[in-house]
Amino acid sequence: MNYPNVFLHGGDYNPDQWLDYPEVLLEDIRLMKLAGINAVSLGIFAWARLEPEEGRYDFEWMDEIVERLTENGIGIVLATPSAARPAWLAQRYPEVLRCNERFERMHYGERHNHCLTSPVYREKVRQIDTALARRYAGHKDILMWHIGNEFGGDCRCPLCAEAFREWLRNKYGTLEELNRRWWTGFWSQRYTDWSQIEPPSPMGEVSNPSMWLDWRRFETCQCASFVRMEREAVQAVNADIPVTINLMERFRDYDYFTLAKEIDVVSWDSYPTWGSGDDMALAANVAMQHDLMRSFKRKPFLLMESTPSLVNWKPHNKLKRPGMHLLSSLQAVAHGSQSVMMFQWRKGRGGSEAFHGAVVSHDGRSDTRVFRDVAEVGQVLAGLQPVLDARNQAGVCILFDYENLWALERVQAAQLGNMRYIDTVLLFYRSLWEQGIAVDFADMSEETSLEGYKVVIAPMLFMFRGGIEEKMRRFTEKGGVLVTTFFSGIVDADHLTYLGDAPHGLTDVLGLRAEEIDALYPEEFNTLAFEDGRNLPLEELCELPRDVTAEVMGVYGSDFYAGMPALTRNRFGRGTAWYLAGKPDPYGMKIVMDIILAEVKLPKADAEIDHQEGIVATARGEYIFLQNYSGEAQKVNLGRPMFDLIGQRRIEDGWMLPANGIMILKEER
Repeated sequence: MNYPNVFLHGGDYNPDQWLDYPEVLLEDIRLMKLAGINAVSLGIFAWARLEPEEGRYDFEWMDEIVERLTENGIGIVLATPSAARPAWLAQRYPEVLRCNERFERMHYGERHNHCLTSPVYREKVRQIDTALARRYAGHKDILMWHIGNEFGGDCRCPLCAEAFREWLRNKYGTLEELNRRWWTGFWSQRYTDWSQIEPPSPMGEVSNPSMWLDWRRFETCQCASFVRMEREAVQAVNADIPVTINLMERFRDYDYFTLAKEIDVVSWDSYPTWGSGDDMALAANVAMQHDLMRSFKRKPFLLMESTPSLVNWKPHNKLKRPGMHLLSSLQAVAHGSQSVMMFQWRKGRGGSEAFHGAVVSHDGRSDTRVFRDVAEVGQVLAGLQPVLDARNQAGVCILFDYENLWALERVQAAQLGNMRYIDTVLLFYRSLWEQGIAVDFADMSEETSLEGYKVVIAPMLFMFRGGIEEKMRRFTEKGGVLVTTFFSGIVDADHLTYLGDAPHGLTDVLGLRAEEIDALYPEEFNTLAFEDGRNLPLEELCELPRDVTAEVMGVYGSDFYAGMPALTRNRFGRGTAWYLAGKPDPYGMKIVMDIILAEVKLPKADAEIDHQEGIVATARGEYIFLQNYSGEAQKVNLGRPMFDLIGQRRIEDGWMLPANGIMILKEER
């Protein structure tokens, strides 16, 4: 078995915690086979067992586990243990521990408490990685390398501070150039020596947005360099084994588009709180994360972690309702996942995650509801081999950019500290997802291309970089449909405001200029009013356009700017540029997008399916994943007989899809 010839089904396996319980380790294999497990992630936090003393490796226990898994047809995603260092390493080499935002050296403990810059830490990681690779990289059932675990966080130690200064020297060349582009004339912040620059911190400088942007870029570079070092260490032994790192939802520390360049396969960890009140909204957010992960490399990804039941680290750790494990697992598959992996296989007896959900609980039983749910997913995945190579060609691209996210989080304007950029992107995404329209994501890097799309949506691009304004101009000129919003094209890549009209470089494309923006109080709203009498609520932000030559499609309904354009359309070249001046709610966004897409022919997964709200259809190739997030059974009319791969049955019109139900449909031929 070699990735990606089958859908992987399994989870984090931590036998190093159970070496004193040989009967448990034997029972694990029997239970894995019962649950349809065909792959496990092994050794993620096992450094202290693998190298109990500096330079003395103990692989015998892992040899036995690897052999046992192999004998039973279970593939291995082998981890490097760099996410949690052993106590001896921190004691002997204190520099490997991080310094916090107050520049205080942390003590040993927790995971991720290590400095990615430290030459000692890098060398010790390289040594253990090389030893692991030499031991196991020739093994036929090692499917891939799992590098580290959930990279995140900052270090402000002297090593990182000096590395930051060196990074800045390489970028700017001279202090004069740095001062110019950081606008350090404000508050007498001019630097006259490189040694004066420290990482941003509440103990010193934290309000300069240009500095903060560069700090986040630097931290991304440090993480990418660390991942590259680990990848090179293991692939120097066997270059044929692919490498992954597990990313996270709505993550802000690093630019994932950049990190994805350092790995072969994108994977991520998904832990939504199903059953918390609005599963439809939650499902839209998770779907967006799936499509974002797929977009990083424009190829299938892995669901590396999910819970079969609950987690233990949220304020309210709610159980998955019946049917939800299958539904949420197959939602990932619908959007391009080649796996359903879980944290964790077996609950530990102690530690902070002893009560985190697992396939096997402390009772060790296989007749539980959770175990049956997991076994059902394994059985379904085993029958989905035809879906494995199915792909979609998206007609819509949404621009989502991490540097823009960082810029918005630090801008002192409008909704201070609460600009909700990701939520704005989600508003657009959800309006398309609910209609079964496939979506790609792209950032604003220089290599980004908009070719091949019919629609490009650029929500709240406060920062322009990588020549994105020129790309959007050419896209529209050639016949594309461009959608932009409030608070766009205001600053450049250094977080310096453009001198001139906004959105920068696009005023003629849009047929207007943006002059002011009004921040509404939480209890306040305006409206988007149409000639036919419809009024849609607008919240949070309302921008005021001037010199409007574009066609006005809707106006503001109240306040001193009542009657001013709030939704416009402008013909430019062979294409059309739309501008949305205010932020609607999800219902209003659906209406707005229906208006915008009225003249665009986009494939829809549910084009012929008649269903109620709460039902969503997602296409993966020719297969339609029909999902019910409404919380109750719903009647669906398919419009023609179809075959359900899950139930292995022919489906006619008038079929009742249960709450949390899902079907994978294919045309009958």
